[in-house]
Amino acid sequence: MLILKLLVIPGFLLLISLAGKRWGPSVAGWLSGLPVVVGPILFFLAIEQGEVFAAQSAMAALSAMFAMIAFCVTYAQVAQRAGWPLALVVSLAVWGAAAIALSLMPPSLVLSVCAAATALLAAPYLFPAAQPLGSGPAPKSDKLVLRMIAGAVLTLVVTLLASTVGERWSGLLAVFPVLGSVMAVFSQQTRGPAFTAALLRATATGMYSFAAFCLVLALALPGMGLNAFVLGVAVSVAMLGVTRRLLARPVGTTAATDRTAIKR
Repeated sequence: MLILKLLVIPGFLLLISLAGKRWGPSVAGWLSGLPVVVGPILFFLAIEQGEVFAAQSAMAALSAMFAMIAFCVTYAQVAQRAGWPLALVVSLAVWGAAAIALSLMPPSLVLSVCAAATALLAAPYLFPAAQPLGSGPAPKSDKLVLRMIAGAVLTLVVTLLASTVGERWSGLLAVFPVLGSVMAVFSQQTRGPAFTAALLRATATGMYSFAAFCLVLALALPGMGLNAFVLGVAVSVAMLGVTRRLLARPVGTTAATDRTAIKR
């Protein structure tokens, strides 16, 4: 089981990172909306802590989309005016404040859906205006390794602490923006704030897929058991296809634009 935790999520992250190198920040951000981190974490929780525990964690993870999108919006906005250290500190502080507020809410699927829907619908209006993507050096392999390590560490920490922090914080921590932080920081360093904003905006768009996955698990895990993960993945992929037409159009860039920026 330990080997699976160390390999499954890093493998998914490697594929997403390679897709980002090929097709640009919008595609990378959009694909990161897939539950490649929270999915394995909830799966391990279901095996180790029980399906009801995992269903409650999925409900908390659904509400945590509010905190995750708040992180993305804050980082994108601050990055337009300041360097990555300040952008990271401020955005993580916003995530922490939102997560604490969410942890104080009564456990409720209705409230979780409302929190997620509010964030998803408001996100397109909160990101900075689209700017032309600047040129920059090609991403280096060490960034891919760091992203993979971050995913493995997050999986280990959440699953190991699950019995202590409970299902609510297990779900919230599963959506902690470890990977978002790594991607945003390196994007700002090598590509600039416009590239970073495009990446994070596309991440918010792709999180419709994430929301669908968590909602299915919260509803189906108690009755279907581990088979609910198959249904959740299918619905998540279908939702990702639906959001494909939203990708890049509101941002003012297209996948072709992103590819051009990367080739420069």
